Amino acid sequence: MSAIRAYLKGLVEEAKSPATSFLPLDLLVPSPQPRKRFENLEALAESIREKGVLQPLLVRPLGDGRYAIVAGERRYRAARMAGLSEVPVRVVELSEKEARLLALVENLQREDLNPYEETVGVLALLSEDLGKPVEEVVALLHRMRDEARGRVPRNVAGSSEARRVEELFKALGRMSWESFVRHRLPLLNLPEDLKAALEEGAIPYTAALELKKVKDEALRKALLEEVRAGLSLRDLKTRVREVLKKERAPRPWYREVGERLLRLDLEALPPERRALVERKLKELEELLG
Repeated sequence: MSAIRAYLKGLVEEAKSPATSFLPLDLLVPSPQPRKRFENLEALAESIREKGVLQPLLVRPLGDGRYAIVAGERRYRAARMAGLSEVPVRVVELSEKEARLLALVENLQREDLNPYEETVGVLALLSEDLGKPVEEVVALLHRMRDEARGRVPRNVAGSSEARRVEELFKALGRMSWESFVRHRLPLLNLPEDLKAALEEGAIPYTAALELKKVKDEALRKALLEEVRAGLSLRDLKTRVREVLKKERAPRPWYREVGERLLRLDLEALPPERRALVERKLKELEELLG
């Protein structure tokens, strides 16, 4: 097993260990993480009222009497809703980097993490592991893809960074890095309305990628509402094809003429030309009835 796979496995196993103590909720501090939504908190809170918190939160000491939540923020929120004053925890000594890695890995194991959140989480994990800004990680992934396809000379393939990327995706076991580049990175360039719908879990990422092809904002918004209401991906693809076909169709010449007429300033024309244009416009008006 590679070093990074063993390291991540060790962190995850640490999160599953039994509780070492109980801590007041007021001493716990949530940490930044990719997850934006915490669904079914009411149901979890009700379960906690009946059975308590069954899996301890993983926390690390901050040195001022407080503890940062490394894993278990959903349980923390539900425990507050349930009216608990303290929760079982496992206190571990972790560096900030180890804590961030564990939080990212733990969140990426969740089944309800939507594709956009997952994409952001994987990039954050790569950024943390490689010590690079997310923008440079994205550029590295695109470079790896282009080299694999023979589009550019090979200069990162087989490098230590490329190997770490490959190892991390194997450790996560969700998809290959090639699939991630092909299907997930495009989600970063979605219009804001589609990003918001994905973060809400209102539409699948495949529908978001289809809707992205529609440049007309009003039309895209209308199609988005239909997808929210249950329009199937198959029907959406048909609708999008029709839209793109109309967009690619040659523009009728008379629309150009009409727009020029709207911009026309008759007062600025020489008298003879102005009279001719006015006569032609009268003829056109009579012809159109």
